[in-house]
Amino acid sequence: MGGMTDSAERLGWQAEHSEWMDYAVRIGMVTYGVVHLLIGWLALQLAFGDRTEHASSEGAMQQLAKQPFGDALVWGIAIGMFLLVVWRLFETVFGHWDKHGGDLFKARATSAAKAVIYAVVGIIAAKTAIGAESGGGKPWTSEVMSWPAGQWIVAAVGLAVVGYGANHVRRGFTEEYAKHLSAEGRSGDVGKVYLFFGKFGYIAKGVAIAIVGGLILYGGVTHDAGKSGSLDQALHKLLTYPYGQVLLVVIAAGLASYGLFCLARGRHLNR
Repeated sequence: MGGMTDSAERLGWQAEHSEWMDYAVRIGMVTYGVVHLLIGWLALQLAFGDRTEHASSEGAMQQLAKQPFGDALVWGIAIGMFLLVVWRLFETVFGHWDKHGGDLFKARATSAAKAVIYAVVGIIAAKTAIGAESGGGKPWTSEVMSWPAGQWIVAAVGLAVVGYGANHVRRGFTEEYAKHLSAEGRSGDVGKVYLFFGKFGYIAKGVAIAIVGGLILYGGVTHDAGKSGSLDQALHKLLTYPYGQVLLVVIAAGLASYGLFCLARGRHLNR
């Protein structure tokens, strides 16, 4: 049994570090970048008064589906996202062998969480491509709040999302994201531009995620599912604050910048 386990782990490690996995990740990163560019564009439209589209993954897919060959493009996004899911699942099971103990558990848990995030975007894209409704109805928080201790589960999720956003901001300021680019991608004037996209993008995306988490947390604490929110709700909420339009424009530009960094990562991949 031990020999079979070792063989499976060896095959998994080889697959995770194979050339075809590199191609899969590159495709996935490009599609993820496109999604963020679209969300940034929708957020910018929202800042200037257009309320007809949702500044979210759902809105991005619906916007893309309206373009010539839109269904094919959305299917391409879905495929790219599921390729990223495969990559992160391989990382979860076979990756991060340079770490040990708690660090190994943390790294693999992070990979699993990212697999879930990519899967959600991929499912939204697939539903949009086949014409199914990807949203609508009651928010998920409403269902969870009907569970025993559901209010505090929602609040805990909100805290986790705030923490996830804060970690994005931290990675932006410390330039930890730079390790995802090859040495070529970090060098020269072009490399400086890529790194700027990464810094601005990670910080702005982190702020947006933290706002979403704050709304979820507030909804949980107040036992009001309607107060918890999506990215679109968070960006709408931002407009109610002083200088909210300016802040929303900055976040929109930052989300687009994150998308451009994903494109650069697809070209200069360093896993």
